This record gives sequence, C-alpha cells and structure tokens, in this order.
Amino acid sequence: MRRRKKSFIYRIKRKVRRWFRRWRWRPILGLLLLCLTVRALPYLAPIHSSDIQQNQQAIEFTDRNGLALGTLLTRNQENTAVVRLGQVSDYFIHAIIAAEDKRYYQHGALDVQAIARSLLEAMQAKQIVSGASTITMQLARMLDPSPRTIANKIREIWLSWRLTAGMSKGEILEAYINRLPMGGNIYGVEAAARTYFGIPAAELNLAQATLLAAIPNDPTDLNPYSNWQGLKQRQAYAIDRLVADGYITPTEGDRAFREKISLQPRNKGIIAAPHFLFFVAQQLPQQHPAVVRTSIDRPLQQFVEAQVQQIIDGLASHNVRNAAALVIDNHTGEVLAYVGSADYNNPGKLGRNDGVQALRQPGSTLKPFLYELALEKRLIHPNTILADVPTHYPIPGAKLYSLLDYSETFHGPVRVRVALANSLNIPAVRVLEQVGVKNFLTRLHQLGFSHLDKSPQYYGLGLALGSGEVSLWELARAYLTLPRLGDAIGLSVIPVKTSENLEFEDSPLRRGTMGLITDMLSDPHARAIEFGVDSVLNLPFPAAVKTGTSSNYRDTWTVGFTKDYTVATWVGNFNGDRMQEVSGVTGAAPLWRRIMLHLHETSAPPAFPPPEHLVQRPICALSGLRPTPACPAVVREYFYPEDLAEYDRHLDSFYQLVSDESDDLEYRIDLPPEYDEWVAMQHAPALFATDLKIVSPRDGMFSC
Repeated sequence: MRRRKKSFIYRIKRKVRRWFRRWRWRPILGLLLLCLTVRALPYLAPIHSSDIQQNQQAIEFTDRNGLALGTLLTRNQENTAVVRLGQVSDYFIHAIIAAEDKRYYQHGALDVQAIARSLLEAMQAKQIVSGASTITMQLARMLDPSPRTIANKIREIWLSWRLTAGMSKGEILEAYINRLPMGGNIYGVEAAARTYFGIPAAELNLAQATLLAAIPNDPTDLNPYSNWQGLKQRQAYAIDRLVADGYITPTEGDRAFREKISLQPRNKGIIAAPHFLFFVAQQLPQQHPAVVRTSIDRPLQQFVEAQVQQIIDGLASHNVRNAAALVIDNHTGEVLAYVGSADYNNPGKLGRNDGVQALRQPGSTLKPFLYELALEKRLIHPNTILADVPTHYPIPGAKLYSLLDYSETFHGPVRVRVALANSLNIPAVRVLEQVGVKNFLTRLHQLGFSHLDKSPQYYGLGLALGSGEVSLWELARAYLTLPRLGDAIGLSVIPVKTSENLEFEDSPLRRGTMGLITDMLSDPHARAIEFGVDSVLNLPFPAAVKTGTSSNYRDTWTVGFTKDYTVATWVGNFNGDRMQEVSGVTGAAPLWRRIMLHLHETSAPPAFPPPEHLVQRPICALSGLRPTPACPAVVREYFYPEDLAEYDRHLDSFYQLVSDESDDLEYRIDLPPEYDEWVAMQHAPALFATDLKIVSPRDGMFSC
C-alpha cells in the first residue's frame, strides 16, 4: 500500500516536471510576442513630417532696403519661424545635439543607455538627477504638452515611436529645432537668431550658436535679456559637450565663450506701416519665407504717417478724425507708402480700420475715366462745348432731381477741359448720358474697380458723381494708367514685380486720350474757376490732380501724379460722420500736396509729354470753334489730325461782331436755345442782347 502510494506521487511529480519542461518557455515567448506587437503598432499609425507641418508662423517684414518694419506674430501671439535643416548653421546643429542628446544618431526613439544611467543615478541619490529624454521624446512633448505623470510619459513614448516610424532622423531634427522654446514667446532657432542677433540661423557663428543652444534647457530662466550670466553658464556646458564629442577644439571653445556678443534691442513689434503688413500677410502663400522684403520705403512711410497725423490734428475742429494715403512708383507699380489710418492703436477713432482698402463713395474722382472713354469713343472732342445749365431729371415717385455743382452755380457753355478740371457735375452727367452707364461701368471694371458689382440701373447717371463705392487702392491703381498712357498694371507690394495684369488693352488712340486727360488735369488755368490759379493743388512742378467729395461731405479725396509718382489721399470718418466745411480741396488735398512736395524735394519731375498723335489749334474759348475777329478770348486746344478739316469748316458762331469802327469793338453773343434759362438767371441778361459791348479783354490777351 505504501509502495503503491509512493509510485503514485512519483508519477505526479514526473508529470509536473514534464509539463514544466514543455511549458516553461511559453510565458517568456508570450511576453516577447507582446513586446514585439506593441513595438510594431506605431508602424501601423506612423506620423509623417507633413502631419505636423507648422502652418502658423510669425512673419518678419522689412522695407525695400532691408530696414525692419515689424513682426506679425501667430494667432497664439508666438514669434515662430520655420526653416529647413540645411539652412541652419552647423554650429547650432552640433551644439543642440551635444547639449540635449549626444547619441541622437545612434539610438531610436528611446536611449536605453541613458534610461539605465538615469535610473542608477536616481537610486544612488534617492532623487532624479538627470533625465533621459531624447530629442524625439522632446519633440513628442512639444507636439502634445501635458503634465509630467506616468500615464503621460507612456503617451510620450508611444508618440515618439510613431514619429520614428514615419520620419527620418533629419526630419525629426528639423521639426525639433523649429519648435524649440527660445525664451519668451520666441520659438525655433530662426526666430531666435533674428530676434536676438538680427541674422538668419544660417549665419550663426560658434559663439552665437552655443548661446542659443543653451536656452532650451530652461527657456523661462535663461532669457538673454534677463539672465545673461545664467545663460553664459549653460553656454559653457554646451561648449564643453562640443569639445568632448570632438566637434571643436578646446581653443575654439574657449574663444567662443570669451567672444563678445551683442543683442538686438527688445522686439518692438510693428515699427511702421501696420495696415500694410496685415494686408500683405493675408496675400502670402502658406509656405512663405520667415522674412518678407516689401516695396515700402520706411523713411517715406514714416514721413507720410507723420503728415497724416498732422493733417488730422489740424482738422479736428471740423469733425475730422481719420485719413489714409498711398504712394505708388509709376514705373513699376510698387507701393512705396501705405497709411491706413491716423493711429492704428487708437480704438476710439477706429484706427484699426484700413482706409486704403475701405469702400467709400469716390465723389468726382471717377470723372477723368468718364471723359477719357467719351473722347476715345469720339462721342466728344477736346474742343466740345458742354452746357453747364440748370438740368432736371425725372425720378419715378419723386420730385424732379435738379443737379448742382459744388459751388451751386452754373457756368453756361464750358469746354471739356474746363468741365473736367473744375469737376463740374452737370457736364459730366451729360457726357455719361452719351457714353451709357453700362459702357462706363465696363470700363471701370477693366480699370480694376471690382467692388462696383451692382447693375447699371442700380448706379444710374449718379455713377458720374460717385454713387458707387470704391477703395483708395482701386483709385490709385486706376490713376496709374494715366501717366503710363493706358498701360495698366496692378500694384506690387514687393520689390520684384508680381502685380496682376488688368484686362485693359493698350491702343494708340487710348495713348492719345490718356495723355490728353493728363494735360487737362495738370492745367492750373483750366481749374481756376472753382479752385483759383494759386490753389493748394498747384505745385512748383508739373503735376496732374483731381479732387472728390462725397455726398454730405463724408469723404474727401485727392488723387494726382507726376511722371514718377502717383499719390492718393482720403480724409474722412470711418463711422460715416459728416465733416464740417471740409471738401476735397481743404481735406485731402493739403495732405496730397505735402507728400508730393516731399517726393520731389531734391529734384523736380520731368514735364508731361504732349498727347500723342494730337496737334494744337486756336479756338474761341466760348464756342470751341475756329475763332473769328469777333472772338475776344482765344485759347489753344488739341485736335486729332483727322478732325482738322472739320475744324477749318466751322467758324465761331457764338460771338458776332456789331461794330469795329472805333478802338472799342462791339459784339453780341448768340447762344443756342439750351442756354436760355441760364441766360435769364444772370445778373445782367441784357449782356446777351445785341447791345453787348466787350471792352476787355482784347483778342488773344488771355489764355485759359
């Protein structure tokens, strides 16, 4: 019985030993299989460089000569710049690897040796002495920042494995150096190099590179502006690591540590042209350089900004709170100055509104393009006489609409030149009737007025007086076609011309009419009726100019040009408040004049060339026809050669000689019937009867 019992126990032990021999490796194999599965999972969900692309980055702007204009931060108010790995100084690459992860190229996502060393040091010191985070793990923490807990550490390791599965060492390092915290709100080596030293990361020398490589260890405490000594101590550590790893010699390291480094002044944000910077930033492609060189001339920009503020201060008592200005190079279309408001940082005056891009009623500033189109289509001629007389238009369901000029007077028969230069409303509306609102609107679209997007019926004849809404930008771009004789280009915000081409084909006929409009707008005598000969619009050099005032004096405009520059100005209130006794000539014109005088301070611009393919002939100032001895005022006007035969056939019929028997010639004026109401309104209507006697001026004495 006892023997049988022993035999049974023996068999049980043998089965246990056999089972153990058969199954003892399975837990180990299972554990290995589990580890391999976990390690392989990241390759099923890899993170590629395109997945973590930095789409938001700060933009540093300079003027055309490299002078700083300011930096626009990201939406998170971070100064971040992205640069390719190959565009970073090798000194910095070596220094950051030596200081943060010297075995970066020898291990994977984790550095097992560093982990073992860290654990051993922690057990010996009974506290954490050094970390074991690799560059990949640090990048994972930047991508998914979270409190330091065991669970979050596991997530960090998992994210590091996924990064390693989808990205090369170079791609990981590039993403890392572009996200490094570099003190304050500065992120990335490129932003740090430009902020602290004013140079790109590619130009960092050894001393600068090791100083920047020291910051990420404690970016809050090691800020160069607040803890220079602490930063120098950490720089010494980075230099020692470079020497130990064989990147540099001890002599080079000692020289780098002792080198004097000058820091840039603290970032002042936007220095000049804030509205312009935001306007340009909206147009940049997603992948753009960290530094954008613009077309702005900073000294000119700051001068214009100062003049805008002075003009607004001077008009404050007239309920004027804002202004805008634009300066264009006629030869290239480059924007040299762009002022959107008097004070960007004044919310009380709506200073962040951009007056260059804001849509406002343009008043009379569209009239030059109306007259140019009418001349081009031969609906009017340079010597055409337009009737500035009481005119009424029926409006369904309302009283007759009576047009008035700015001076609320009528001037009777006026030449095209006089009507345009004095911005007379009634002649302009009469010309628009001939041209057609639809045709004029099409021409304005060709000139780039994209915001005039309503139907011709919506604008009606009021389009000649500015019934639509346009921007100062659009006005300047359209006026640029005049000194360029119809060669229409877009405006460029960077020195290299990238402006869009306008759908406005050049033609020999248009070159002549554009030159003719320029000649009219630059004629100070032609605008003397409304503005006087010696007005703020008259400059000591050739310049063409046009003013505009919107209804109820809410907007005043002045746009003008020389051979070299086009200047457009606006004065008004962003909230639409009416100004008090301020028109184009008293509001926007003084600002335009100051800018023009400054632009040509050292040298006067050349004169405008005569209109191409046109010839001058004498005409009677009142009738526009070939003068007779009865005409007391003869001026010269341009004609197309093909119109000269017509000119020779038609003599002046407005003046009729009554008597020439004495030294004092006697005339009478015989006007067409459309002037009857105007004649009756004159203080001395008898002057238009047969007893009219003109003593002065004599024939040819004056020329308008």
